[in-house]
Amino acid sequence: MTEFTSAPMKGTSTASINGTNPGANPDWRGTTNWAVTAVLGLTFLTAITIVPWYGIAHGYSAWAWALFAIFMVFNGIGIGSGYHRLWSHRTYEAHPLLKWFLAIVGGMALQNSIIVWSARHRVHHRDVDDNEKDPYSIGRGFWFAHIGWMLKDYPSGDVDYSVVPDLFKDPVAAFQHRWYWTLVVATNVALPLFLGWLTGDMLGMFLLVGIARLVISHHVTFFINSLAHMWGTQPYTDENSARDNHFLALITYGEGYHNYHHLFQSDYRNGIRWWHLDINKWFISTCALLGLVKNRKRAPAFKVLRARLNMEFKRAQQKLERIQDGGAGWKDQLEQEYAQFVETVKQWQQLQVERVQLGKQALSDRIDAEKAAFSARIDAERAAISARFDAEKAAFTARIEAEKQALAARFHELERSLKMQHKRVALLAAQVHI
Repeated sequence: MTEFTSAPMKGTSTASINGTNPGANPDWRGTTNWAVTAVLGLTFLTAITIVPWYGIAHGYSAWAWALFAIFMVFNGIGIGSGYHRLWSHRTYEAHPLLKWFLAIVGGMALQNSIIVWSARHRVHHRDVDDNEKDPYSIGRGFWFAHIGWMLKDYPSGDVDYSVVPDLFKDPVAAFQHRWYWTLVVATNVALPLFLGWLTGDMLGMFLLVGIARLVISHHVTFFINSLAHMWGTQPYTDENSARDNHFLALITYGEGYHNYHHLFQSDYRNGIRWWHLDINKWFISTCALLGLVKNRKRAPAFKVLRARLNMEFKRAQQKLERIQDGGAGWKDQLEQEYAQFVETVKQWQQLQVERVQLGKQALSDRIDAEKAAFSARIDAERAAISARFDAEKAAFTARIEAEKQALAARFHELERSLKMQHKRVALLAAQVHI
């Protein structure tokens, strides 16, 4: 789940996979990424040595502990609700203000930009447990899945930007990707030091809120890639290595219900029961009440129940196969129940088909109705335009005729005026001759 590195990162393996020595595969022998190794190594060493020493020797203020807790939760929400459920899986839509908040506190967790993190995570879901393609496949060992994949450059960790074209169109994700390292320095160095200056203990604040918070946030997320694919139950599917684990859910803000998530990745929830410890689910739902979230996606309840029943049938079948004698009756009953289950699923699928067909018919009827209404509106507008044109044409013709008559009257008047003038001139000429 974690995406830390600034360049395409890949993992390492110290275990044998399916009887194959990883070192024999040239794709599994990467070159060490010293920048990432140094950051992860030095921060971890500082967290387990200097941080406790300073606490024993000088102590940490109440302000430092309070801010440590606040930013721990912020980082968990930024990664879980933001990087993971919003941008990687598009399980809901968020208001721009919420997106900016999640981009900032998620970037503070130092797990790379939204775009890089999401690109690798989408590939992880697409190729989960494929040792050649999954960026942090558990099949290559706990160490590789937990942190090793970031310490060396491997082909399996190359960033495939073609799977995140939507995120480059997201202004928040694109901006954060461009200014990621400025955000990292500002939130992990400048902010703790500034808060320490305000509270009178810069070094203590930097060690606890800066270093310790960062290291714990890292490994909490790293556990999803490692332990959540090894430790726990598989109530929904055994077709991949993901597990559900209540303890991991508690320390990872709800991300520990990983078996459900890998089968229903478009659901904004990881823990679907009301009592499941899914802080990110509660955060998203609270934001929805505040008008900051809309269009939360949920997996259909029938599909969830179908997945659980399918796994229960599979496990019951496995148990019966281990029974040497006396299992025939149970087997027959199980087969009857499974046949009924299959028939129920078929009926549900048929209903889905009918609903889609009804939807298509309703859409077709709506299109026909709108088309008829549009044609009627066009005909009405055409008739209105024609009537207006005829009226304007008649008015124009009448105006032209009136103007012609007026001109004729004027010409007649001028002609009569000339005749009168002619008579006056002739009379004047006659008088002059006399």
